[in-house]
Amino acid sequence: MPRVDHTATAAPNRIGTCLWFEDRAVEAAEFYVSLFPGSRILEVSTVGAGPAKDNAFVVFELAGRSFQGIDGGPMFKFTPAISFVVNCESRDEIDHYWAALSDGGEEGYCGWLNDRFGVSWQVVPANMGELMSADPKRVMEALLTMGKIDIEALRKAGAGG
Repeated sequence: MPRVDHTATAAPNRIGTCLWFEDRAVEAAEFYVSLFPGSRILEVSTVGAGPAKDNAFVVFELAGRSFQGIDGGPMFKFTPAISFVVNCESRDEIDHYWAALSDGGEEGYCGWLNDRFGVSWQVVPANMGELMSADPKRVMEALLTMGKIDIEALRKAGAGG
């Protein structure tokens, strides 16, 4: 199959993310926008037709990325098969995002959690690849014991401690 070069036709935000909520799309968008710098709600409207007719529809940006949220009813649920990754530069950032996103939600393992809306997140060190490369087996063993990630413990595991 011939390779196609799409760089000349690619547009910014050509691909976005649409999140199907049962009935809390605007609340979720407001919460997410409050957490991430450089974020904003662009539009709140209602769906004009179909099974979600008259329900909320919200368009928002998180750190410059485009999202849509729709109150579509109970027919679809979020799963951890798709998650959003928050790359954190410090323990303070990990603590901040972990506390905010897990509040009212469910903490998981290895930096994963589900927020109060059911959306799956991974709150991880931005240098996870570097941490893993020090000693992949030991670092992975340490990681598998964690809920919220402890950067220093991963560093120690990578150093053989």
